[in-house]
Amino acid sequence: MLKSAQSDLGLDVTPITALKGVGPRNAERLARIGVSTVQDLLFHLPFRYQDRTRIVPVRSLCLGDQAVVEVVVESTDIHLGRRRSLLVRVSDGSGLLVLRFFHFSAAQKAALTVGVRLRCFGEVRNGPTGFEMIHPEYSRIDGHELPATEESLTPIYPTTEGMHQLTWRAMTDKALALLEERPQSLPEWLPEHLRRVYRLPDLSAAVRYLHRPPAGALQAKLLEGVHPAQRRLVFEELVAHQLSLSQLRQRRRLVAAPALNGKKPLRQRFLKSLPFSLTGSQQFAIEEIAGDLKQNRPMMRLLQGDVGSGKTVVAALAALQAVEAGYQVALMAPTELLSEQHLRSFRTWLLPLGVDILWLTSRQKGKARELLLARLESGEAGLVVGTQALFQDDVVFRKLGLVIIDEQHRFGVHQRMALREKGSDGGKVPHQLIMTATPIPRTLAMTAYADLDLSVIDELPPGRTPVTTVVLPASRRMDVIERVRAACALQRQAYWVCTLIEESEALECEAAEATAVQLGEMLPELRIGLVHGRLKASEKESVMLAFQQRELDLLVATTVIEVGVDVPNASLMIIENPERLGLAQLHQLRGRVGRGAVESHCVLMYQTPLSANARQRLAVMRESNDGFFIARKDLELRGAGEVLGTRQTGEMQFRIADLVRDQALLDEVRQAAAVILERYPDRVAPLVQRWIGIREQYIDA
Repeated sequence: MLKSAQSDLGLDVTPITALKGVGPRNAERLARIGVSTVQDLLFHLPFRYQDRTRIVPVRSLCLGDQAVVEVVVESTDIHLGRRRSLLVRVSDGSGLLVLRFFHFSAAQKAALTVGVRLRCFGEVRNGPTGFEMIHPEYSRIDGHELPATEESLTPIYPTTEGMHQLTWRAMTDKALALLEERPQSLPEWLPEHLRRVYRLPDLSAAVRYLHRPPAGALQAKLLEGVHPAQRRLVFEELVAHQLSLSQLRQRRRLVAAPALNGKKPLRQRFLKSLPFSLTGSQQFAIEEIAGDLKQNRPMMRLLQGDVGSGKTVVAALAALQAVEAGYQVALMAPTELLSEQHLRSFRTWLLPLGVDILWLTSRQKGKARELLLARLESGEAGLVVGTQALFQDDVVFRKLGLVIIDEQHRFGVHQRMALREKGSDGGKVPHQLIMTATPIPRTLAMTAYADLDLSVIDELPPGRTPVTTVVLPASRRMDVIERVRAACALQRQAYWVCTLIEESEALECEAAEATAVQLGEMLPELRIGLVHGRLKASEKESVMLAFQQRELDLLVATTVIEVGVDVPNASLMIIENPERLGLAQLHQLRGRVGRGAVESHCVLMYQTPLSANARQRLAVMRESNDGFFIARKDLELRGAGEVLGTRQTGEMQFRIADLVRDQALLDEVRQAAAVILERYPDRVAPLVQRWIGIREQYIDA
């Protein structure tokens, strides 16, 4: 099993190359999918199984079955149809079946003569004369002694280029034999009494079961991911994730932060200047944040609220608390357009209060940039709004007390860490307020962001009207154009959004430009503007300002307007090809209308044919305006990694767990993690190392 003597090593540090037959080339291929140790291999589980444990009578076969049959050849012919094929008609006495081969040799045809007995495995399909198996696996049965059937279900593994399923089975056979020989090499880190309380089987037994389920195993439960053996590994992985975030939370409590205890004159003046009253949930969030900022340990709070719920006002009050205490504030947004929107809002609110606000992006160069950076380093500027340019090396703060990050899941971990480090001052780090307009179900948020305190704004300001959503095929395009004409004739404004084409920003921009030209020809009486990702910042700013000031009737745009644009007079949005987008992004886009008191509409104009998944997404949009309901559906349809944005940033990449499928376990997981932290602190590091490993350091942001 092992190439050399490594009997003292745990499987977590036994390299995959220690298994006989695994050379450097396969090790390189395996490393691409995160398998570098024998433990990694054991945790790389099959995603489905084939049942080769029993012989199925031909008469019992059903369409779509993958089955083993034992048959006798009755005839062999070459069929010269659209594709030349070898047809082998076989029977077991209970029924007839055709074996079809498109790729065959003369020797193969000669071997499949009448009377030859075969054992075949394949998928049952419909053929011109009845059931067929196309290119089944088969072996010839000679003599009277029948070959044994498989003792366990045959695993099918997620794979990578160059790795055949037979190779996977051979490797896992060796790894399982090694586990049998050295059970202590995969230690149990979950305490025994917790395994009893939560009815969890032995880890080694669960691993063996999942790689080689016995004949008669419940395939339906295995495919759904809810078998007790799967639940055992899922539970441990979720516990490890919870422990890593709890550790992070504890470590942060040991770090100092400036206590922002300034008096309230700026905040009081700001609140008096607002032309609206705050909602109850806004006020509650403001009190939670203000209390955090007064502490001498860093606030780490996630402010979650639906589109248009008023998160920016809450952030402005937090910024003023820092400024009143003599500290600087940095607000980082993922796009220039969103940073511009924040800049406009903050300047409107805070310049009258005497707060100096800078805007910093990567496009600023030369002398102008040097002057901005000098004002920031001197402390002259109390607040800076920007993009990822804020964490570049030449950006230096004099006294950074608060970092506000909008749509945080769009930033990589390293970016957020870099910005926090910029505020390190005499061992103190700045407070962090993280905002998201992607509503996340509370149970999931408490697990995905267990290191953060959570504030939720779950009510919309008074005067906001629900948006009516209609779903139409692209064949109704002329009707939609007339709808735009009618809306603008009533002195309203409209958006026309062109969504991504083949993942290319260039093609997306071209599509938006072509659409603007076409709409200009068909709606000559309207003033039409165009915004896309390839315009200069100044050009985008100019067009958006013109739209906000009602100098334009219709704005043709790409999805760059997804967040941050606030035009209360806009009451109609057309989204082309909405089937290309996820629910969260569609909900964000729709949130650009309905921001005033007038009735607003969103038209989702799709291309046919629609996939079943796309039909579901569009139906959800038509039926609901509730961001939290939409978020739950988005999780069901796309998975937590997509919704939380962790696919791209490398955070929270689970090996086995699925936060949507396994939500029912989360309360028990939190309870178990709390017990381990309190009573078994020596188990924490091994559990975190097993499931998260080096990734744990990257979560420290």
